[in-house]
Amino acid sequence: MGRDVRDALLALLPTAFALLVAAWLLDGLAIPRWWTALLIAVVLAAADALCRWSLRALSTRIGAVATLVLGILVQVALIQFALLVVPGVDTSGTAAAVATMLIVALVLTVIRWLLGVNDSGYLVADLIRRGRRLPVRDADTPGLVIVQIDGLPYPVLQFAVASGNLPTLTRWVRSREYTLQRWWARVPSTTPASQAGLLHGRNDGIPAFRWYEKDTGRLMVANRPADTAVIEERHSDGRGLLADGGVSVSNMFSGDAPTALMVMSRAQRGLGPGHSYLRFFASPFVLVRALLRTVGEMIKEVFQGRQQRLRGIEPRVDRKASYVALRGLTNVLLRDVNVAVVAEHMMAGAPVIFVDFVDYDEIAHHAGVVRPESLAALGGLDGVLATLEKVAAAATRDYRFVVLSDHGQSQGATFRQLTGRSLEEAVRAHAFVAASATLAETGTAEVWGPLNAMLTEVMARRRGAAAGVLIGPDRGKGAVPDGERPELVVVGSGNLGLVWFPRIEGRAPLETLNEHFPRLIPGLLAEPGIGFVVVESARGPLAIGPGGVHVLAEGVIEGEDPLAPFGHRAAGDLLRVSAMTHAPDVYVHSTLDRNTGEVHAFEELVGCHGGLGGWQNEAVLLHPAQWPVDPELLDEEGVLYGAETVHRQLLRWIGRKEEARGS
Repeated sequence: MGRDVRDALLALLPTAFALLVAAWLLDGLAIPRWWTALLIAVVLAAADALCRWSLRALSTRIGAVATLVLGILVQVALIQFALLVVPGVDTSGTAAAVATMLIVALVLTVIRWLLGVNDSGYLVADLIRRGRRLPVRDADTPGLVIVQIDGLPYPVLQFAVASGNLPTLTRWVRSREYTLQRWWARVPSTTPASQAGLLHGRNDGIPAFRWYEKDTGRLMVANRPADTAVIEERHSDGRGLLADGGVSVSNMFSGDAPTALMVMSRAQRGLGPGHSYLRFFASPFVLVRALLRTVGEMIKEVFQGRQQRLRGIEPRVDRKASYVALRGLTNVLLRDVNVAVVAEHMMAGAPVIFVDFVDYDEIAHHAGVVRPESLAALGGLDGVLATLEKVAAAATRDYRFVVLSDHGQSQGATFRQLTGRSLEEAVRAHAFVAASATLAETGTAEVWGPLNAMLTEVMARRRGAAAGVLIGPDRGKGAVPDGERPELVVVGSGNLGLVWFPRIEGRAPLETLNEHFPRLIPGLLAEPGIGFVVVESARGPLAIGPGGVHVLAEGVIEGEDPLAPFGHRAAGDLLRVSAMTHAPDVYVHSTLDRNTGEVHAFEELVGCHGGLGGWQNEAVLLHPAQWPVDPELLDEEGVLYGAETVHRQLLRWIGRKEEARGS
């Protein structure tokens, strides 16, 4: 009890100080004494606690967007109420309450920065205090929190842990409480393929991040909520990883969870129950502080991008204004929302929670895999784990953590930087196809996914329809008129390019390609940065390089093996993906520099993933040492091979062993 009182008082003092600063700055607010400010802080805390019960009941009937609007109104009303009821305070009304809210949030943010306090700790501080007073139950059935750090390569995490720059993860590993190991993300090493495997146990039929389907004439893009819903429908059997009471947070797919929050495949139905967001949207100063920190993150991005240019850092890409806004929203606002809702469901005793944090992946795409700003983002996620660890200590259920990534990431100059033109332009030149007959998607689509999911509910409610929302580079339909099949489709997925000729029925084999486009394959292989192509043939799929051919199904190599730089798993990965229903007529793969590990994206991203080479296939798996990996799931090198295998291991750790053996 004494500890709770002390913690509550320590939480009130910064708020009281911030109120005094607001009174000093604002003409419409006068607070005569320091203890009056403390009393206002007490009234705010009490009013928030009293309102929370009624708000929770109301928010269960409304969606996340309505809860957001209601939360903002409640925040202003609570501040205005506290200023009016405390004796001696002179305030001019609603405008003063709004200004007070902004200034107090800013001052509290600065105080936490000066004290070096964890960014996300304030989000759940009261939740932790209340949790300490609750009896522990279900101690014999531990819950599991699976934290996905999107795009994190195993070598990067291994180095960061060894350096001690990630205090929480370093402590977990050095104490032998947790074990750190790698798993192999097969081609395509992308979020949709890996998350489908991790959450639903299969990812066949996902040949890249985006792909064209000849049978329907549809371009599928995995950051479109409508397309993601179709992908999940194809892969879900109703018994996904989270089917038994689990919670899915900020993922592409639900894992068949009963509770899905900001999940892209369910975004057309809404972002989940409103009460899950109540703590974040309705608590005084929480949302406003997150918004202020979002602006700060945007300013930081502008400065860091300029520093790269001034210092002549290479390779690098243009960090556009749209990305500045995106980084702020996803790396602060979305991260804070994730922490708040995960903590809420941990305190509610959810058996399994799977949450995806995209911070590192997005910055590494634009800044580089091991650049300072990318590693700083990783440090911020280590702070998130520290916060969730405190929540676990106060929760009514005993929790364990699994930290994993869906794939790694590689770095290098882009194909356009090497050649002066895009992959689409190169293919059109060698195939002699006009731009007007071409549909191409080689923009940086993946990074816009979380924002598209969040906007879908907003716009669907406004329109009164369930249409998905798409912003970012894939929002258009290309140059081909509606209703007309393009002659050529080209998409990029990291350093993996995909080419279709929709007017040729079925998968076009090498013989047909040579007949219709005799200069296509030789022309592509002569391009700087292209290492090999994969096409169908009478002997099955072939990996063709400038100096030789690898017959994938036979293991026969004629001339120089084009896959030699990519390791022994390359042939198996490519054989599998080339057999998928919607595989392209031509897979185009970049070169790999054996000295630097650099590959070349067909999108304008300095850090990329999708194919082979570098660190993009080396994903992370950190798990409790008491939960070892089952030996029969490991390949001959002691590695979990593919997301589906990791799914089976997760099922066993959760306790569904018989189902895991049969999958």
